[in-house]
Amino acid sequence: MIVIGAGHAGIEAGLACARLGAKTLMLTLDINSIGRMSCNPAIGGVGKGQLVKDIDALGGQMGKAADACAIQFRILNSSKGAAVQSSRAQIDMRKYSRYMRKLLRKQKNLIIKEAEAKRLIVKDGKVLGVVTEKEEIRASCVIICPGTFLDGLIHIGLKHFSGGRINERASVGLADNLKELGFNLLRFKTGTCPRLDKKTINYLNLIRQDGDKIPKLFSFSSGRIKQKQIPCYITYTNKKTHEIIRNNLDRSPLYSGIIKATGVRYCE
Repeated sequence: MIVIGAGHAGIEAGLACARLGAKTLMLTLDINSIGRMSCNPAIGGVGKGQLVKDIDALGGQMGKAADACAIQFRILNSSKGAAVQSSRAQIDMRKYSRYMRKLLRKQKNLIIKEAEAKRLIVKDGKVLGVVTEKEEIRASCVIICPGTFLDGLIHIGLKHFSGGRINERASVGLADNLKELGFNLLRFKTGTCPRLDKKTINYLNLIRQDGDKIPKLFSFSSGRIKQKQIPCYITYTNKKTHEIIRNNLDRSPLYSGIIKATGVRYCE
């Protein structure tokens, strides 16, 4: 088995194959980026929180990793009915990546290789392996989990350039190959919020929001959490903020029409 990609989906696919006894090779552009949560360092939310628990029930790892690396747990919509309540956790993104790298390296039947999958080896309509920049690798099955990397495009203001994540190259060769094979490739657009240096924030002007006193964990097998929990803080925009936004809409790639992709609710 070959798994292309080492994000949330790639990790689960690789572990599932290896745990079922299949010899599995995981290809990633950068071993240090395994499980990297660069877009949204949170797990769960309405709909997605239930999905994480479904993954856990099927033997997946995401719920266990979230419980081990979370720095704040909250049940969303706790004042409403049970049908709309959902678990969400803010995650220590660096700890989560380290956790997943360590787990994958210890997993029996799983080998991690730093390489770019350039194209699939296909004969008579059957996938027989992958061609990287250096070699051909044969396999009975290939699972593609590319995340944002498949011919990815990054927009910063009116500038845009190829990239899977900031400072990381996109997977252009594989995208071109899939098009040659007859696949219709489309893009989702996601938005990544800026990171704020906590040393520059005056917390006295913000509203403190603590997590749940008794965290409701994602995994059915997680024990008591040990890591320190931290609060979030709420702030609001004002008329001045709105004025700045309105005066600069022409510099937004979304409002100016440069971005034409379909949006998704969240990116995790």
